Amino acid sequence: MAAAIEVRDARPDDVAGLITLWGEMSIGAGHQRVLAAPTPESVRASIDRLGGDPAGRLVVGELDGHLSGMVYLRRTPISPLHAEDTMTVEYLHVTDRARRHGLGKALVAEAAAWAEHENCPYLGVVAPAVAREANRFLARLGLSQAAVLRFAATHTVRRRLAAEHAPNLLAMLSSRRSVIARRAQLGRHPGESADLSSPAEPESAGR
Repeated sequence: MAAAIEVRDARPDDVAGLITLWGEMSIGAGHQRVLAAPTPESVRASIDRLGGDPAGRLVVGELDGHLSGMVYLRRTPISPLHAEDTMTVEYLHVTDRARRHGLGKALVAEAAAWAEHENCPYLGVVAPAVAREANRFLARLGLSQAAVLRFAATHTVRRRLAAEHAPNLLAMLSSRRSVIARRAQLGRHPGESADLSSPAEPESAGR
């Protein structure tokens, strides 16, 4: 007898199940190294927010009455230079015990159905590069690799940028301060003493 599958939008009573699914998914995808585990409060708030968002859905899948899968769907412009929208499929996950029963296909089918309903001609799925089984599954559905998504905390990127380009940045700032100081010196009246208490104000200030 085939397993009973139901796909629907997440409800407030799914909070505990969604946290469990996120924990399973984050270990395999490496999200736990960057993102903190969601709390019941944050999950409940997200369900409430997405319930009123016409461009986003948090969808869950049940197998024989047990919450066993999830996916986040978003309708977004395909690029800043095109008028078409794309349906992005993110955080697609099916628990181990529910795999090979058709639940993953049912979740992707829901994404495709909503894309058609919203007149989105393209479907894009974000999958971890290390998830070989998931990527093979998506390839069988006709989805080819188009990009690599890299993820890091903002402060990490800013720190790396500062470390890598610090000499150039310091030289540029020093040169800029020298130019400003010379312009201020030329602009003073004869006999007026230089004010060394504070740096000269950039000419763009106040504009």
